Amino acid sequence: MKVFKTGIILASSSSVVAFVPNTNYGSLSQTVMKMSLDDEPENKSEELWGKPPLKDGEKPGMEMSQALPFAARPKLLDGTLPGDVGFDPLGFAGEDMDSLLYMHEAEIKHGRLAMLAVVGWPLAELLDKKLAAMAGFPDLLTKTGESPSLLNGGLEKINPAYWVLIVGISGLIEEAADIKKKEDGKNYIIGDCGFDPLGLFPVERLQKKVMQTKEIKHGRIAMMAVVGFAVQEALYRIPVVAETPFFFQPLKLF
Repeated sequence: MKVFKTGIILASSSSVVAFVPNTNYGSLSQTVMKMSLDDEPENKSEELWGKPPLKDGEKPGMEMSQALPFAARPKLLDGTLPGDVGFDPLGFAGEDMDSLLYMHEAEIKHGRLAMLAVVGWPLAELLDKKLAAMAGFPDLLTKTGESPSLLNGGLEKINPAYWVLIVGISGLIEEAADIKKKEDGKNYIIGDCGFDPLGLFPVERLQKKVMQTKEIKHGRIAMMAVVGFAVQEALYRIPVVAETPFFFQPLKLF
């Protein structure tokens, strides 16, 4: 079961680096600001029917958020970046393009971590005891069968040498990603670490943005799901695979 834990912890360690101040976005910021809006199909509805009436609280020339139609769109969130729908009620994007790109990459990394965790978490609860018994190792689940976490406990069962190894490997991966960012310069794609063994990333520019948008949307859903796992198990002290078996053990229902 250490296989599942390795994937989750490895991604976690590398994502932490996303919150270390970075000053390598200068040329990339200029490139993003110059990106043409020609990527999106031209909307000619205003030419045909005229501009829609102003909403309550909306001023002439003010653009409203796509995610929150009753609120003004944040200045930097103009839809250029993948997954941008003008949603930033707490102002995490910052005041300049460098801050926005920094937080955008941090979101991508944490989304990838969450996608690994949302798969590894229930798989660990389903298979850890069986695989550990086959290999002759003690299982790493809690007494009630939950995945180890800060809220569930059980992290003390993991050998400290394992944490050191994972943090070291994560540091090497992050360093390689930083080198790639410097080499690519203004052509660097946010979140690109050169890992695409199946060749899923398209070549055509429009399709690239479509794929990036899909990734960040799935990452956001995964982050909410992992929070749900953690809160549910902390409150009820029941593994999520037992609390909602129709999601994780559908064959047992028949």
